[in-house]
Amino acid sequence: MTPPVASAPPATARSGSGGGLIVAVLGFCGIVVALMQTLVVPIIPQLPHLISASPADASWAVTATLLAAAVVTPIAGRLGDMYGKKRILVVSLFLVVAGSVVCAFAHSLIPLIVGRALQGASVGVIPLGISILRDELPPRKVAGAMAIVSATLGVGGAVGLPVAAAVAQVADWHVLFWMSAGLGLVCAALAFAVIPESPVRTSGRFDVLGAAGLSAALILFLLPITKGGTWGWSDPLTLGLLGASALVFVVWGFFQLRTARPLVDLRVSARPHVLFTNLASIAIGFSMYGNSLTLPQLLMAPESTGYGLGLSMVSAGLALAPGGLVMMALSPVSAKISAWRGPRFTLMVGSTVVGLGYLFVFFLSSTVWMILLGGMVIGAGVGLSYSSMPALIIGAVPVSETAAANGLNSLMRSIGTSSAAAVISVVLASMTVTLGTATIPSYDAFRATFVIAIVAAVVALVFAFLIPRTRRAAGHG
Repeated sequence: MTPPVASAPPATARSGSGGGLIVAVLGFCGIVVALMQTLVVPIIPQLPHLISASPADASWAVTATLLAAAVVTPIAGRLGDMYGKKRILVVSLFLVVAGSVVCAFAHSLIPLIVGRALQGASVGVIPLGISILRDELPPRKVAGAMAIVSATLGVGGAVGLPVAAAVAQVADWHVLFWMSAGLGLVCAALAFAVIPESPVRTSGRFDVLGAAGLSAALILFLLPITKGGTWGWSDPLTLGLLGASALVFVVWGFFQLRTARPLVDLRVSARPHVLFTNLASIAIGFSMYGNSLTLPQLLMAPESTGYGLGLSMVSAGLALAPGGLVMMALSPVSAKISAWRGPRFTLMVGSTVVGLGYLFVFFLSSTVWMILLGGMVIGAGVGLSYSSMPALIIGAVPVSETAAANGLNSLMRSIGTSSAAAVISVVLASMTVTLGTATIPSYDAFRATFVIAIVAAVVALVFAFLIPRTRRAAGHG
């Protein structure tokens, strides 16, 4: 079936006074979907006992979500461009509900993995929401609205951690999933009632072969990245999967360039604005996840180490939650900076602030307030960076491909976070101290991860600098 191509232009004025409600609903949906990424973090230490599985097998509760998100996000974007962004967004939200219900009834490994994969498949809601804003809001409101929705990717994870930890501490772990199912239902109902369907569509047939090829390449790449620490980085399976991934990516790219309506338009993706923004997204995603991995462990390390602060999971989550709130609070600021000097400049500022935040905690991390402040600075930088990326992408792609292009950009962030999980986990596991019967990362290990994150922020700054200047925003780039 070939989707119809609407002749009407984007309905930039249809929203009227309802534009604020559209932004609020899409922002709420983004936060709920992002919450799925950290939902099980508080119960990971107990999960092997809870589902009668080994720690390595139980870790699939996280890996499945990551893989599903990476595979489905660019596909959801393309489906939204072809068959309706609202339609695919509502379907994605029902995946949250379905996955949550499966997990809520799960008492063993396989149902939990299936449910977590369904939850991960909903992450396409965020790039779809960003694309809906371009279609539905007046041009003067688009930049600020996109900044808000883009920032929810970080906000949901940061705020969700202490909430999930508090729920897991006082109730059965299945309550976490009943809670997420309820939130998913509310989001789906709000989206169905409030969000209008865009008339902007892409013609042609869905590229099934391209979707299968990209899915295979991503799984072959992300699986050894996320499991390499368990399997061993020199293990033939790890190296074999990475080699197979490279081969599949090459073959997939060859056919994408020869397909009339490809899943990913590589020629558009190769435009400097899109290419360097996506490369910067990988580096910023890496830096952001470094914060999520290291600062909680530093806060929860025993005080007897001389550097740990001995906080509980809930207290550590509360100490880092302001970083997520700062991401959202700076969304309007990001839009103003972009209007003044352009989103390229905003991305450069954000990358610099991320690096300064890690530099702060490298030298000052002996008290809770220092880590809280450092986390807020890092969150501010991530918020500025994430908020600028949709404007850079949307300004460089045709209006009929906004959802697919934003889905690809979200995928790049996911690749960054996955790579960070692999690299930082190796560093923390290889530099340890023994305290009684416990083995924990050393202080030098934490400082090493901060240096790695600073380097990633510098890399993001370089890629942002390489984005060509435009004449937008009164001639600024």
